[in-house]
Amino acid sequence: MVVFGGIYAGWLAVSETAAVVALYVLIVEVLFYKDIPVRALPDVFRKGMIMAGSIILILGVALALTNIIVDAEVPSRLFEFVRQHVDSKYTFLILLNIFLLLLGAVLDIFSALVIMVPLILPLAVGYGIHPVHLGIIFLANMQIGYMTPPVGMNLFIASYRFKKPITELYSASLPFMVILLVALLLITYLPWLSLGLL
Repeated sequence: MVVFGGIYAGWLAVSETAAVVALYVLIVEVLFYKDIPVRALPDVFRKGMIMAGSIILILGVALALTNIIVDAEVPSRLFEFVRQHVDSKYTFLILLNIFLLLLGAVLDIFSALVIMVPLILPLAVGYGIHPVHLGIIFLANMQIGYMTPPVGMNLFIASYRFKKPITELYSASLPFMVILLVALLLITYLPWLSLGLL
């Protein structure tokens, strides 16, 4: 109710809603359910700040890598090559998925959105791919990339949170990766799954 009420009433942006929900959960947990004692709050805040700091560090490294890739003009050269040599929509979709999976493994999703969407969108529309369908393909690939080394943001967060070595988490996530890849193929080649409600 807090989330949907705040967003759909126009009182809060999505990022602001996240902060309000965090405050709401904190109040409920401390004052009503009493799962977190007040004296434990400083330790909770400290652990939260350490985790946020580690995420910001990973994002900073990913942004540096993004700048290197952009300065080398890799995306624009790649898409110029695709424009000249790929005729089939389905071949384009295969290449797009491979490229986005590799991209998701080395870039965070925010950098990838800013850099790649303006380059990919005109190409995809030229092959007859609906922008909404492209957006869902893009996000599905990026989510899988968040579980893939070397960046693998979700796995780094899980490693820190659950005190498990990153290699153990990589191997444990492989069955889920296979399921996500099958879902990605369905999303890619059955456009009505993405566009059925439009």
